[in-house]
Amino acid sequence: MLTYNFHTHTMRCRHASGEDREYVESAIKGGIKTLGFSDHAPYVFKDGYYSTFRMRPNELEGYVKSILDLKEEYKNEIDIHLGLEAEYYPEFFSAFLDLLKPYPIEYLILGQHATQNEMDSGCFTAAKTTDEGMLNTYVHQVVSAIKTGKFSYIAHPDVLHFREDEQIEENAWRTICQCAKERNVPLEINLLGLRDKRHYPYKTFWKIAGEMQAPVTVGSDAHNPWDIPDNASFETAELMIKKYNLNYIGIPKLICPNGSENA
Repeated sequence: MLTYNFHTHTMRCRHASGEDREYVESAIKGGIKTLGFSDHAPYVFKDGYYSTFRMRPNELEGYVKSILDLKEEYKNEIDIHLGLEAEYYPEFFSAFLDLLKPYPIEYLILGQHATQNEMDSGCFTAAKTTDEGMLNTYVHQVVSAIKTGKFSYIAHPDVLHFREDEQIEENAWRTICQCAKERNVPLEINLLGLRDKRHYPYKTFWKIAGEMQAPVTVGSDAHNPWDIPDNASFETAELMIKKYNLNYIGIPKLICPNGSENA
């Protein structure tokens, strides 16, 4: 049974539903002992640009207060952590970290939903592509993100949908897995991908992850309260772990954006 989840969204991202409290109560009812909230982080772009799949910067304070209040209220029933899911956009990353400084954010998950950045010439990473350059850009950004030391784990690392050349894609996945192993940053088996039957988790990626023994965790990627205790998808993930001999570590070590370790 799944007893933890650090990949949890809220309605602030505009594509999830349910009150924050409902996520906590659903987690408790489903047997979750450790719950991390990691809604899509606000980003500070140029000229006031805003992308519609993330919370706005002026919502961050309310998000933090809500999760911390629930953490205190339910402290005898469940262990709650405060995090964010964010992309690595080098041009804007420093300003993003500055935005977080006043708040006790415990961890960041990397979710690289666009190459380069979504404001300019970036491409949506989940869209099928024949462009080897897009694959290479994605790999470079993920590896660069890992090397910052700011991310606790990598959400859906196999989201980039390139299937044109087996050798090219295998080399790309090996680059990510090698860096994750060297830096001890886990790769996530994404349960949303399993329950929605998406193109990920992708077997070729996880075969390589097993061969290289990169650290692996799982995340529900919950966008509704009832998605958190997703034991059916977790059973499938367990079969993957066994089939590909994955280096499953369970609960990841949390790293604050300032670089300190929490757990």
